[in-house]
Amino acid sequence: MTDVVDSDELLRRIRRARSWAGREEQTWKARSEELRTGDPDSSREAELRGHTYEAVRKALDEIVTPGVHDVDD
Repeated sequence: MTDVVDSDELLRRIRRARSWAGREEQTWKARSEELRTGDPDSSREAELRGHTYEAVRKALDEIVTPGVHDVDD
């Protein structure tokens, strides 16, 4: 990445990434629910992916609005 960006552009990129991570989190958690009864192994994998995107989203949330989020959340 060789482009120089200002703080506004950086914040826009972080917010876009946060929104994307939130959508992926919901997609994978919904997929986990769909697979729960028929394919428990795939359900667990989808749930893990959902939690992974949740962690990314929460980290980006903290960057955008520091100190607002619960420490134990």
